[in-house]
Amino acid sequence: MREPGRFRAAVTIWAAGGTNSAAAATTARELADDGLAMVVLVEGVSDRSAVEALAARRDRDLAGEGICVVSMGGATSVGRFLRIFAALGLDIDVRGLCDEAEEGYFRRGLEQTGYGTGLTRSTMEALGFHVCVADLEEELIRALGTEGVERVIEAEHDLARFRVFQNQPAQRGRTVERQLRRFMGTTSGRKARYAYALVDALEPDQVPRPLDRLLAG
Repeated sequence: MREPGRFRAAVTIWAAGGTNSAAAATTARELADDGLAMVVLVEGVSDRSAVEALAARRDRDLAGEGICVVSMGGATSVGRFLRIFAALGLDIDVRGLCDEAEEGYFRRGLEQTGYGTGLTRSTMEALGFHVCVADLEEELIRALGTEGVERVIEAEHDLARFRVFQNQPAQRGRTVERQLRRFMGTTSGRKARYAYALVDALEPDQVPRPLDRLLAG
């Protein structure tokens, strides 16, 4: 697939509805005809960044394989996106990754679009939809350990900022794990940047199971 960025933009506009949705649908169909084989649905940009980072680590060319990772802007949209890919009328495999708190949205979206009824986490995994506990950031922090994450923060030249952040009154009573998660979400773009950097720092046997299974599928 030559233009995954344009495809992502088109399906996002299509899913949002409005006056431009018909034109976006036409664009998405045209781009999908150009070798799209699989769509991976994730909640946000940081999740997409993590998936793309692991693919790069494994020497995978997602666009070359016809795979497009689409961030939906929140799990509540999953049903709309699933209906869109069904409406394309093409033989496209759809996979996904979500946080534990949003598992219900994914389950309902899958059931409402014909993937089955009474889906459990294990049956969702068999369909290619994987759940992070509690979210991908927590999975990555647990995989690397707090010292490993701080080494990544130091490599990103943010360690001094993190120490100042830790000393804020609201943070002093929190665990380091919670401080790390909060720090990564305090500045626009930081969460996605760290999702990529943390995945890049993982040893092969440290990759969180949901992310590993998603890419293996």
